[in-house]
Amino acid sequence: MVDLVLRDKHRLEELYKCLFNEDAWIRMRAIDSVEKIARVHPDWIEPYIDRIAKDLASSDQPSIQWHIAEIYREVTLTVSQKKVAIGWLKERLASHQVDWIVATNSMKTLAQFVRDGSVSKSELRRLLEIQCRHKSNAVVKRATKLLVELS
Repeated sequence: MVDLVLRDKHRLEELYKCLFNEDAWIRMRAIDSVEKIARVHPDWIEPYIDRIAKDLASSDQPSIQWHIAEIYREVTLTVSQKKVAIGWLKERLASHQVDWIVATNSMKTLAQFVRDGSVSKSELRRLLEIQCRHKSNAVVKRATKLLVELS
C-alpha cells in the first residue's frame, strides 16, 4: 500500500479509510503505512492531522497509538495541532500501565517537543519518572536515558 500511495498521492484517502476497518490487523497495517508515508512526504499527511486527532485519538489499539506518536514526530504541526498532540501524548504517559511501544514512541516525540521549546523539561521529567515504574525494561531504560539528557 505504501508503494501504491507513493506512486499516486490520490490513493491516500483510500488508505485513510482502511484505518476504520473492523479488522484490527488491517487497521494496524494501514496506520503503519500512513506513518511510513509521513517519513517520505510529511506534507501529504499534514492535511490529515486534524482528522487523525479527531477520529483516532480515542482508539485503544496500541498499534494505532504508537504510530500516531510517530506521525506527530514526522510532520509539521500548527500551534493548535501541537497543543492537541502534546495533550494526547501526555495522556499516554500519565500511567505506567501504557503499552510499552506506545510509551517509547510517546517519550521520543515529547522529547523532540522539549527540544523545540513546545514542552517544558519539567513536564517531561514528571512523565518520565512515571515511566521509570513501567514493567518493560526497554521503557525504563528509555525513560532513564531521557532523564539524564534533560539534566
